[in-house]
Amino acid sequence: MSARTGILLVVSGPSGSGKTTLCRKLADSGEAHYSISCTTRQPRPGEVNGKDYHFLSKEEFYHKLEAGEFLEHAVVHGNLYGSLKTEVISYLTGGTDVVMDIDVQGADQVRSCPDADIQRAFVDLFVMPPSEEELHERLSGRGTDSREIIDLRMANALEEMQHWGRYAYRLLSSSREDDYAKFQALVAAERLRVSRIS
Repeated sequence: MSARTGILLVVSGPSGSGKTTLCRKLADSGEAHYSISCTTRQPRPGEVNGKDYHFLSKEEFYHKLEAGEFLEHAVVHGNLYGSLKTEVISYLTGGTDVVMDIDVQGADQVRSCPDADIQRAFVDLFVMPPSEEELHERLSGRGTDSREIIDLRMANALEEMQHWGRYAYRLLSSSREDDYAKFQALVAAERLRVSRIS
């Protein structure tokens, strides 16, 4: 039996597209390791440090950045976000798939990372909401953000959606069940790549 290296599945899409739900479901089913991002934003109600995000002060974030600990980092909605290298590379080399839920800036950084393990493992997917109207409903339906925050997220989402053409795959969201079935099919196909078998 041949072993294989892990897939690094980078998933982007605007807030409200459903990308986080897809990534979490894949990880919760035991199919992949969910790479937990660091952020300087305040936790939302119910979010747990070390499970949803690694919540850091700006000082802590900049210290890790200067030490070269991030695979990617970005400023999103005025807050700092970043993915730790340790959250990714050790899993990939051990044959475990890793799923990352990051914005287009972060995806560009991972895409251009010179590390051979990252390049071999890299697969990217953009999750596109079915319409602007549906996206606005999803963003408003959270009930945790002010109108100003929703308007900012909507403006940022429309800008982010301009970049879907950089990705190898695009998923046009419909129902949660249909989206997840397509997501699983992508993972299954990528696991069959000969280049991943050692």
